[in-house]
Amino acid sequence: MSDRIANAMLRGKVMSAEEAAQFIDNGDKVGMSGFTGAAYPKALPTAIANRAKEAQAKGDSYKIDVFTGASTAPDCDGVMAEAGAINYRMPYQSDPTMRNAINAGEIKYQDIHLSHSGQQVEYGFFGPNLDVAIVEVTRITEDGHLIPSSGVGNNVDFLDSAKKIIIEVNEWQSLELEGMADIYRIQHLPNRTPVPIINSGDRIGKTFIDIDLSKVVAIVETNTPDRNAPFKPVDETSQKIAGHFISFLEGEVAGGRLTYDNYIMQSGVGNVPNAVMAGLLDSKFEKIEAYTEVIQDGMVDLIDAGKMTVASATSFSLSPEYAEKMNQEAKRYRESIILRPQQVSNHPEVIRRVGLISSNGMIEADIYGNINSTHVAGSRIMNGIGGSGDFTRNARVSTFISPSDAKGGDISAIVPFASHIDHTEHDAMVIITEYGVADLRGLAPRDRVAKTIAVAHPDYRPLLEEYVERANKGRFLQTPHDLSTAFSFHERFLANGSMKQA
Repeated sequence: MSDRIANAMLRGKVMSAEEAAQFIDNGDKVGMSGFTGAAYPKALPTAIANRAKEAQAKGDSYKIDVFTGASTAPDCDGVMAEAGAINYRMPYQSDPTMRNAINAGEIKYQDIHLSHSGQQVEYGFFGPNLDVAIVEVTRITEDGHLIPSSGVGNNVDFLDSAKKIIIEVNEWQSLELEGMADIYRIQHLPNRTPVPIINSGDRIGKTFIDIDLSKVVAIVETNTPDRNAPFKPVDETSQKIAGHFISFLEGEVAGGRLTYDNYIMQSGVGNVPNAVMAGLLDSKFEKIEAYTEVIQDGMVDLIDAGKMTVASATSFSLSPEYAEKMNQEAKRYRESIILRPQQVSNHPEVIRRVGLISSNGMIEADIYGNINSTHVAGSRIMNGIGGSGDFTRNARVSTFISPSDAKGGDISAIVPFASHIDHTEHDAMVIITEYGVADLRGLAPRDRVAKTIAVAHPDYRPLLEEYVERANKGRFLQTPHDLSTAFSFHERFLANGSMKQA
């Protein structure tokens, strides 16, 4: 393990996680590595949770503010939330224990666009500095440079801002990941210049993160895998959605807006997006590129099949099988995969320039195309907006894909009025369910209604049509709504557990 800590000064700072946790005080603002279950610290979160429990047993307070790249894992977010160790959390989470604590009002959560989160730390929106940065790496070079592990996220911003740095060196991460990262620092205002990425595969930075070595207070050695959840088997609904998505791409080719060899994709995380990528394996599309947030199993398959030439992201989100494959063959995959800081992977300027087609999930869409990505019935947070806003607002074409219903049919994905709006009708262009494609481009609000209802579950179409009839009796007809019943679907769900009429 000492071979992974090549800098002599830093090798002298190796200690246990429990010892390192003593550098983190009650009330500290702590930046942690991690993005969709990859590259998060494995040992410090449990040590922090234990400190909180010990303090609480004595009647003392111990809570910290936690900043990450995105979601982490049960052994990070989960253990700290269960211990009551978190006061404030941003910018994205997905842990069930943490979600319950947030919805119970026990943790303050701020849902922030991922491209904004690092620069808001840089700008001092949360105070002039973070107190501590805890970052997982693959190894430390002789010069004290950090070789990122399976994700980059907001690590650069946290390391630059923090007063103290704690580094976890994880032996589980492949040494052959070195060379996959492309670390580019966006200049501070007012001296900012364009990000010099023209093509998805352009490398513009370094393969390491350089840091102020004087800020390093502790090094912790670990040998623990990322949280790599298996994807569910592709079911009939996912297959139908994937088929409609590829048919939509075919329509773009037929319309002269796309060719079979210049499809640049962005894909959100999940089983349905992964099914879409599986569908692309048998499609006519070749030389596919990805400029996105995460590398999923489906992208690895596309690379292996010679269908995808480059995948640019900020992190992995792989199943256990594919994570092991990546560890064994990282040297080969780093020829095709680039991991960037999320200020770059999600940068609006670059997204707009490369001309990608975005694809993200949703909780619900309303009849006019407003999208709710984050809250059930307007108040109960699920995960967060993540990077979907970065890509939706700036994509050449933005799409949202989702099954038409949830909870065994008790929740409709198409509703009269979205109970929480993350992406407005101005940004959402295409909605796809297992019932087809609602292409909303070029349509005034009233002309969108028939399209969105057509992709709703058949059980809910009559209720949606009844609502539209009521709304059209109003005085103002640009975007007709009957406000007295606009949230009737949600009211029934809250009262009876189902959006269906009794």
